[in-house]
Amino acid sequence: MAFIKNLFDKNFLEYASYVIKDRAIPDVEDGLKPVQRRILHSLFEMDDGKFHKVANVVGHCMKYHPHGDASIGSALVVLANKDLFIERQGNFGNIFTGDEASAARYIECRVTALAKDIFYNPKLTLMTDSYDGRNKEPVLFPAKIPVVLVMGTEGIAVGMSTKILPHNILEVLEAEKACLQGQPFQLYPDFPTGGLVDVSEYKEGNGRVLVRAKLDTSDPKRIIIQELPFGSTTESLINSMEAAVKAGRIKIQSINDFTTEKVEIEIRLARGVYSEETVNALFAFTECEQSISVNLLVIQDNLPVVMTITQIIQYHAQQLQKLLTRELEAEKKDLQEKLRLRTLERIFIEKQIYQAIEQMKSAEAIEKAVFHGFSPFMKEVGSRGLRQEDVEHLLRIPIRRISLYDTAKVKAEALEITARIKEINKHLKGIVPYAIGFLDGLIAKVTANEELGRGQRKTEVHTFAKVALKEVVKKDQELKYDKERGYLGTTVAGERVATVSPFDRILILRLNGTYTVLGALPEKAFIGPSAWWIGVADKEALAKLVFTVIYKDAKTGCPWIKRCIIEGWIMNKEYALVPGGAQVLHVDTREQFTFSAYYAPKPRVRITKGSFKAQDYPLKGLKTAGVKLADRVIERLEVK
Repeated sequence: MAFIKNLFDKNFLEYASYVIKDRAIPDVEDGLKPVQRRILHSLFEMDDGKFHKVANVVGHCMKYHPHGDASIGSALVVLANKDLFIERQGNFGNIFTGDEASAARYIECRVTALAKDIFYNPKLTLMTDSYDGRNKEPVLFPAKIPVVLVMGTEGIAVGMSTKILPHNILEVLEAEKACLQGQPFQLYPDFPTGGLVDVSEYKEGNGRVLVRAKLDTSDPKRIIIQELPFGSTTESLINSMEAAVKAGRIKIQSINDFTTEKVEIEIRLARGVYSEETVNALFAFTECEQSISVNLLVIQDNLPVVMTITQIIQYHAQQLQKLLTRELEAEKKDLQEKLRLRTLERIFIEKQIYQAIEQMKSAEAIEKAVFHGFSPFMKEVGSRGLRQEDVEHLLRIPIRRISLYDTAKVKAEALEITARIKEINKHLKGIVPYAIGFLDGLIAKVTANEELGRGQRKTEVHTFAKVALKEVVKKDQELKYDKERGYLGTTVAGERVATVSPFDRILILRLNGTYTVLGALPEKAFIGPSAWWIGVADKEALAKLVFTVIYKDAKTGCPWIKRCIIEGWIMNKEYALVPGGAQVLHVDTREQFTFSAYYAPKPRVRITKGSFKAQDYPLKGLKTAGVKLADRVIERLEVK
């Protein structure tokens, strides 16, 4: 058994780690899940400037992704609809209506220039074997901006989940610039569907936000929904409104959806209902307002970590400096090598060293001749000297190139390379200004790119007043009680006991001293013919209401009084105010009243009646018996 338990524990931990790291949670470095990373890698490999069939991209990506074409295709469509890193051609669905994309064989895509600027650098990208060992794929892309904040994402792993809201790319770039300059910054979510957002409880990427649809209420008899709250589609929003109408929470005559490239849902109101009084009901009972809980969970250094927006911006500000430094150093190294080779070629041709090898008859003699020819010019060659691979490079120069050799052109190229090396050295000494300049370049590209909507913010930040459901819903339903048959409800033919709303909970106090709070407003429910008191279970109102119960003890027959406040309850659970078997004589909710108890005759006792004031007795807890009024057996009670 121990062996089996250890085996299960080991396998479960491996599975949990795999789901967390390799499927559901994005990495903070490039902000991508593995399937998204593999899609972009495939597009970089296939990139020739032209559009590719999505089916071909999916097929190419299957070399790296072991979970089949369906997951790749759907992930590609979602990534493309972010309008950031993949340019689309064809029907990729509609984020407003929720319509699905066309089949992969009918739509095309290609990687954007922005994606190349942010992700693509083969020299700095660490590669690993693909799942079958036949190919190489990136471990992580060296991303230069916090992509995880720009795109947003959500995922459910084993024992944890992430929900990261998207942010405006220009605002993210400006925040990264501010971080590099040591200035304060603040970021709020920005959704592709627009709408309004309340960030009062948005705690640096954690906490929650309230999102609302953008409504036009200029017409008193018509409401136009112009923008959707994040997470909703026109279909789900209309379904929520139809459900609210069916439940009697809002009164609408008709709903018309005219959405195409922009959202336009027309709500025509019923007779006697106006826009101003309907808006709060839409926010309270439909998807026009939603609360979204967020959790900024990412993978950092191969471990899941909950971070804040500030921490991610700071992380990427440092990473940008490191990446740009590595890029500059790599470019400098390449330029120095190129300059060195150009110097070797110039000496080899100008000093006619190539002529010394014409008479040589062996490879060894040729190499010696080249080394000998360069011996007077070793100062120009530099400290690295002349190496074997340099000689092989020189010997591969074709005769045509030697005969057409242009000394002036080569010297001009050398001057350009030298100038660029000086410029790189300057950037390396001032990497922060260089990083800020790089971000300014990205901002200019995003602003000029119409596909990205020129980076304009789509979601307006507001503070919403809390909508109280009890204030929104009208109390317009009559609750009736049929005493003879014992039925209670809105469709019962009987005595009206209260005017209620669909959200009211009903408190029933019976003759036997028990009480129950119904979990839902009944249309027709059997509660028995013994209901003594029926009312709305409003905790604020009940906290001010004192219930006075006068009862006869089952064993002694003596009268007792209990005054209490009903404060808490569990729906549909029966509670007892008096001991078991006791006979309830009277229930009252008045603060002050008097009553008389008539006792059973007793030998040599002349007093047969006792008068009492209810307000003279203290309040007791719900579980107590109350106060004993007399040690006499009560026959009847008279209440004034």
